[in-house]
Amino acid sequence: MRGMQPVGILSTGSYVPERVLTNADLEQMVDTSDEWIVTRTGIRERRICSPEQASSDLAYEAAVKALQRANVAAEDLDMIIVATVTPDMLFPSTACLLQDRLGAKKAAAFDVSAACTGFLYGIATASQFIASGLYRYVLVVGVEALSKITDYTNRNTCVLFGDGAGAALLGPVPDGYGFQSFELGADGSGGPLLQQPAGGSRIPASSESVEKRLHYISMNGGEVFKFAVRVMNAATDAVLEKAGVSKEEVDLLVPHQANLRIIDAAIKRFGLSEEKVVVNLDRYGNMSSASIPVALDEALEAGRISEGDTVVLVGFGGGLTWGASLLKWTFQRV
Repeated sequence: MRGMQPVGILSTGSYVPERVLTNADLEQMVDTSDEWIVTRTGIRERRICSPEQASSDLAYEAAVKALQRANVAAEDLDMIIVATVTPDMLFPSTACLLQDRLGAKKAAAFDVSAACTGFLYGIATASQFIASGLYRYVLVVGVEALSKITDYTNRNTCVLFGDGAGAALLGPVPDGYGFQSFELGADGSGGPLLQQPAGGSRIPASSESVEKRLHYISMNGGEVFKFAVRVMNAATDAVLEKAGVSKEEVDLLVPHQANLRIIDAAIKRFGLSEEKVVVNLDRYGNMSSASIPVALDEALEAGRISEGDTVVLVGFGGGLTWGASLLKWTFQRV
């Protein structure tokens, strides 16, 4: 991004629903146990939407916090990007619903569908609009209401997912700070490994699709696990190399929160201390596109990021997709 306006994250915000679904609760619903879940995933509880809540409701709460912390009015937003695989409806986009509720009248708005990598795709897209000088403020929200498409009769998947939203306001920052590199990738041949089969034009909603439970998340856990470990390492290596940064210089790693074993593998691979890695999936489970921004927001709130820190965000998801970003953190703006 040489010769262009440096772009960084000016503020963050997050929101999770009030209802807590514990492993003990799941023991009453399917054939599983707290020990089985914790041993294989590291998850102890997750947050679940109320029947009345949709993704736009969660996104709104996170977005308001991010805007307030940056002291930026919704009317000043130039663009809103919402990353989600659980939109309120197929169209209009959840971003448009959020734009209206915020009162961001001049903002362009659209959704990004890259599953758990969605937030990274969103910030990579947003940064280009700002770096080029076309826009000044872009709001990126990763939000999921995965409980709405989780099959609570399937013990292999229902223990994994939770609901939540994380928002980041992107804008201009001083030279030498902000995003230093991005790495995005996809392998569509792996699409069937993690998908929601029905509800689109391939398998429209019908009594048969509902009866066959095709509107719920379908996943080949073993294959996704192997894919995740591989691309988490490769994507992180790529952004470090592009930015000319060594792994020893990384101050904080914010990985997608899918499985503790995947995160542990990444920690061992890079030789990072646990103090340099953000982990919150024990409390929230896998929130897909919301995982990284919620974890980032909590890290900031806890004072784990200081001026000038090198922060790496990395994730993977359905598609199959993957992505990473490296930024030199600043609390300044221009």
